Amino acid sequence: MKFRIVFLFMLFLACKEQKTNSDSVLDFFPKNAVAVLKINNLSNFKSEIKNSDIISKTKTSKLYHTIQDKVNSINFLNPDSKCTIAFYELGKDNFEFLFVSAKNTNFFNFENISNKTIETLEYENRTIQKYQLETTDFYSTEEGGKIIVTSSLMLIENSIRTGFNNKPDRALQKLFDTADPTKAASLFINFTSNNNLLTGILKESSKVSPNNFADWVSVDFATDQNLLSFSGVTIANDSIKSFVNLFKGTTPMADGIAAIAPKNSDAIVSYSFGNYEVFAANQKSYLDQAKNNDTIFNTIEEVGLIYLNTKKTVVLNSFGSEDLSETITNIKGQTAAYQGREIFEIKDKDWLSNTFNPLIQNFQCNYGTIIENSFLFAQDKEMLQSIIANVKSGTTFNTSTTYNTAMASLANEASILFVASKKGIQFFLDNEFDNHLGIDFKKIKFKDHAFGGQVVADQKFFHTTALVSKINKTVENNSVGPLFTVELDTDLATDPQFVKNHRTNKQELIVQDTDNFLYLISTNGKVLWKKQLEGRIRGKVHQVDIYKNRKLQLAFCTNNQFLILDRNGEEVPPFNKKFEGGNLNPLAVFDYENTKNYRFVVTQGRKIFMYNNKAEIVTGFTYAEANSPILRAPKHFRMSKKDYLVFLLEDSSISIRHRAGQERLKVSEKINFSDNEVFLYKNKFSTTDKKGVLHQINTKGELTKTNFNLGSNHGMYATSKTLALMNENTLSIKGKKVELEIGVYTSPKIFYINDKIYVSLTDIQNQKIYLFDSQAKPISNFPVYGNSLIDLVDMDGDKKLELVAKDQENSIIVYKIN
Repeated sequence: MKFRIVFLFMLFLACKEQKTNSDSVLDFFPKNAVAVLKINNLSNFKSEIKNSDIISKTKTSKLYHTIQDKVNSINFLNPDSKCTIAFYELGKDNFEFLFVSAKNTNFFNFENISNKTIETLEYENRTIQKYQLETTDFYSTEEGGKIIVTSSLMLIENSIRTGFNNKPDRALQKLFDTADPTKAASLFINFTSNNNLLTGILKESSKVSPNNFADWVSVDFATDQNLLSFSGVTIANDSIKSFVNLFKGTTPMADGIAAIAPKNSDAIVSYSFGNYEVFAANQKSYLDQAKNNDTIFNTIEEVGLIYLNTKKTVVLNSFGSEDLSETITNIKGQTAAYQGREIFEIKDKDWLSNTFNPLIQNFQCNYGTIIENSFLFAQDKEMLQSIIANVKSGTTFNTSTTYNTAMASLANEASILFVASKKGIQFFLDNEFDNHLGIDFKKIKFKDHAFGGQVVADQKFFHTTALVSKINKTVENNSVGPLFTVELDTDLATDPQFVKNHRTNKQELIVQDTDNFLYLISTNGKVLWKKQLEGRIRGKVHQVDIYKNRKLQLAFCTNNQFLILDRNGEEVPPFNKKFEGGNLNPLAVFDYENTKNYRFVVTQGRKIFMYNNKAEIVTGFTYAEANSPILRAPKHFRMSKKDYLVFLLEDSSISIRHRAGQERLKVSEKINFSDNEVFLYKNKFSTTDKKGVLHQINTKGELTKTNFNLGSNHGMYATSKTLALMNENTLSIKGKKVELEIGVYTSPKIFYINDKIYVSLTDIQNQKIYLFDSQAKPISNFPVYGNSLIDLVDMDGDKKLELVAKDQENSIIVYKIN
């Protein structure tokens, strides 16, 4: 079932942004939808789907393309943000959709469509538009400020006949209204209809009974780079037979099956109830039984199944085994010993199916064994032998990466728990579902993924989760591995940069694409928001706390704007300064006393604009215009309690000023500046010229030169005690030289993290990122793949570093250094 739900989500991969503003939007939909999807923020939803490696893997399947073709008309819709869509089965395995969104201008996007026909139809005094666009047909009408779009004329006619007042199922309406609005989307699955998601794709021989599983399941959609999950609630009417009501009033428990199943098991299923008597009463009602269950099972608190190589084992876990042991003795046949355990034949082959129906069905109980308080039953003796051997050696499923990966996102205690590898899912699909689904699934590269699901009984509902997660491999020390990648809508325009989340103290990512969209990306690769700017950001993005309340903002310049954005990407008024003529340098931010009394310095040609925390010009700063255009953002240095503001000018002069703007040092000699910045190295203002000569100015204005014989395209970076130079393919750190392969290298960049110096540079030609320590020794497992200058931090506070760089032209990559 979860496999099919995943495909429903992929229908929207090509959607444009969509919006609706009605809380009673369900009135527009005919009843008996097999599923309803409520999208709260389509921009986020699209980003989550686009950057989900798991969803991307499903694109190879036939089912993906079949459904995508069915909803191709969504490509031609251009709503604003929110939307709701319902799916209906009209004929065997034929799903149609009905889409509702608020009306807005330019809702339909027919650009570049040459083969286009629009026809007006009439139905019960209503106008319906029929669109034939290339190979796609769809229909639309309007009602109450809404646009209704559908793939089926029948669905829109049904809505018209009811006057768009369909009075949705009360349970669905309640779930719809209480769904988490902060999630990108919520999915509501209908199990009350005979035509639900599973009915048409199950084999006739299947024992799966979806029609009485529950009434509705409501789950929120969430994904990051390596996890796709659905979490919410399941509800079931007490007066109607429902599978989940078998666990009503029971106590969820931690599973014991994983500690018995072999490590290489394909799947496990656990049903726990704590109090068998409560479960037995629910079971009696579910099966319409008149007789009472045998009290010998009162100590059973968990029933489980282990799947391995197409074979199945049933486990009964008990907190007291004496009575049950006596009962089993009465149905024992011949016995044999295996590694100190007794394996015995079972005379009554249907004993378990009769006792624990519907949890156990169609199971021939041939052999049994007992391990501590666990009773195990199998069709084949070899299964029990394998379990005994694995328990003895400690190679059980609870030590597997599949189990631990799934459980990392699931609750420790559950009423129903399911964990499987791809092989386990393949087994269920092959045995219970139509052949085409299993064939499709084989094509998807899920070999290194874990699948999980659980239902947790609560007072009046059941917490429900289903997930697919990339398996967390055991990480070796000193290893470097990709953590995630994120694909943008278009190519990168800036190098990615870490920025601090003041709420979590973790580092997130910010980057801009060539359409001038600025993205904020979470620590797990999820796009939190994107905002289109008027121009491209110049230089780095600064983080400031202008209100001095520990809430950080983003400050930067574009070609013609000085902007400050808040945590949510909203402009912070009045920090939106526009400059006629553009051509701004990157923003400079000075905090002289580290008191957050910022000075924001914008330079444009010869002009200098200095602003305070209120976006007011600092009138006490007298250096408002330089003698020559300013080459790049000015820099602030502090030595011996004195401030030095350094400006590099186009006429090859260097201007060093007080914080109030007066000249502090006079440097008469001209410098034919290279493209490198000015740094404070060994208490001297240091930069290079185009001939590779290092120029250093002391606090008396005296200039000294050191000729390193560097080429014109050399790179330089310095801290107070460390100088790094890159010349052709030779890197020098503190005078120690490293010869690298021939390439095109960026300037070096120095990071000082956890009392350690790191020097990075990137070979753009060969797309390799290098990392060295202060002694010019390479960091283990470098170089790694990358295509830009890096940023390097401890992103998540685990004292292990992460670096980010450009990956492909339209994507970024984050590595973890262990």
